Amino acid sequence: MTVRAKICGINSASAMNAAVSGGASHVGLVFYPPSPRALSPDAAATLSAHVPKNVKIVGLTVDADDDAIAEILASVSVNMLQLHGTETPERVAEIKKSFGCTVMKTIAISKASDAGAAASYLSVADWLLFDAKPPTNMIGALPGGNALAFEWSWLAGQSWSLPWMLAGGIKASNVATAVTRSGATQVDVSSGVEDAPGRKNSAKIRDFLATVAAL
Repeated sequence: MTVRAKICGINSASAMNAAVSGGASHVGLVFYPPSPRALSPDAAATLSAHVPKNVKIVGLTVDADDDAIAEILASVSVNMLQLHGTETPERVAEIKKSFGCTVMKTIAISKASDAGAAASYLSVADWLLFDAKPPTNMIGALPGGNALAFEWSWLAGQSWSLPWMLAGGIKASNVATAVTRSGATQVDVSSGVEDAPGRKNSAKIRDFLATVAAL
């Protein structure tokens, strides 16, 4: 089985080089100021300037307004917007219509039935991403990148009409289990290749991608 990997939250040239040279299919740039991985549009443009065309650049936003999205798209040649907030199906459709961009909608999972929320986005999004929903009592919780996993088997046997990725608590040591239990063929990692939030480790990125390539 071929499994593809997205390295998200890249904010340094060394991490970008490790992701690209290691075989990542997607690289994620975060445009959410509270995140320790956040980039300005100008910094993101510099960081992504030499990414080859076979590697897709994903811009992560969280409930961003039109002005913020327009600023990102004017600066960075993203291939996809990742909507990682509470965007409704109507808002997703509005973004696609206004900006003509490919959109991936994140579905937050804390119980098995949460995956059912994906149905509302099938006609408006282009991709889905399933990530762990942080508990309400978690201090400093972000919409994603919290090193939290959900029960991957909740996705097993389900089928959606859109391509999808699995995120949440994935790292080199458990990615094989995550893929086996969920049925995912595309995975997304951020905290699992870091030394601390926002501090990517190039060796961990290469190790993760080598592990995925061997699945």
